[in-house]
Amino acid sequence: MNAEIIAIGTELLIGQTVDTNAAWMGQELNKVGVEVVRATRVKDSPEDMVRSLDQLWPETKLVLLTGGLGPTHDDMTKNVLLSYFGGELIFIQEIYTHIEQLFQSMGRVPSLLNRAQAFVPSTCEALFNAKGTAPGMRWEREGVVFIAMPGVPYEMKHLMETYVLPWADENSQDLILHHTLHTQGVPESQLAEILSSFEYELPFHVSLAYLPSPGKVKLRLTWRGKKTDSMLAERELQVLVSDVRRAAESAYYGDNEDSLEKMIGEILTQRGQTLSTAESCSGGSIAAAVTSVSGSSQYFTGGVVAYSNEVKVSQLGVDPMDVLSQGAVSEVVVKQMAEGVKKRLCSDWALATSGVAGPSGGSDEKPVGTVWIALSGPMGTTAEKFAMGTDRGRIVQKTVLTALNWLRRELEKDSNPL
Repeated sequence: MNAEIIAIGTELLIGQTVDTNAAWMGQELNKVGVEVVRATRVKDSPEDMVRSLDQLWPETKLVLLTGGLGPTHDDMTKNVLLSYFGGELIFIQEIYTHIEQLFQSMGRVPSLLNRAQAFVPSTCEALFNAKGTAPGMRWEREGVVFIAMPGVPYEMKHLMETYVLPWADENSQDLILHHTLHTQGVPESQLAEILSSFEYELPFHVSLAYLPSPGKVKLRLTWRGKKTDSMLAERELQVLVSDVRRAAESAYYGDNEDSLEKMIGEILTQRGQTLSTAESCSGGSIAAAVTSVSGSSQYFTGGVVAYSNEVKVSQLGVDPMDVLSQGAVSEVVVKQMAEGVKKRLCSDWALATSGVAGPSGGSDEKPVGTVWIALSGPMGTTAEKFAMGTDRGRIVQKTVLTALNWLRRELEKDSNPL
């Protein structure tokens, strides 16, 4: 079953509000065999709303509209749909009683504008909204189902989970399965070369997508077929996933919801080991990633953001003569940073970073994007230099991922760790 999403609201087009609804809706609809073939954003204009409804793809069977159902005069969706589908506005006491109770719980009394929300077109099925004042509305015309919902995310999700997803699951015969593999340190073009023969031999009902971001590339395998073939789909997809893992080799590190920080935390917890960080160019971003995982206090002892040379020397024990002779962005300094934080914070492992994040501060010898990363473990310390590009934000993101993935690889080694 194919679906289209129409998000209504000028604020979505001028950047005042980010449309997160479509992404969530697409994910959840895929789980029940519905594929979103187009998502459109339109301003608060009756003409634009009608135009988007008139230009649906022929294969579309489900249209989801969000936004424009509030009590103010710029909320036009209900009246536009009334004109589009015909009928008249009718008052539904059950909806208004809910509105009164909702306002009473907040110590307020609904206004006439709020009362107007209890009127819905006579041609629609009203969808009770337990989370807000605006009901959803459902029409069916020539085999296509149209459902209008509030744009407030938690209200939209409530209506989706209560009405839309159960109906879609029951009426769609299709099955869509995704499996995402995470890679780090290998560019998209290189991965495409590595996987070219694999991709060429894929069956027609399976596709491979490359989803790059700074420092990593996601590989998404998608299987499309019928729900009656679910067992076959699972087996076939797992075989293909194994093939991608083998082809990607060391670039691959996890699947679906896996993250480097979560995987590192699990290994450190199993081993009863700890980690600390000393960061210059990454500004504490590695520590922030590690501590984003619940329970990280069990294995993360702490971090030092040693942005200035004085802090590198006073807090981490870096030799000031090495800073003067080699510079802060150097192998000798970043190694001392890692060893210093590991000693002072009593950890088994330590990561350290020092680099030129830009946009200023680069030189011919050390251009913007030059980053040294050091890893200190039970058996010693090593460091490596990387070229992370020229964009400051991307440099930091790539540094974090590179450092964490390096630590993950070392932790996963069966023997001879650093």
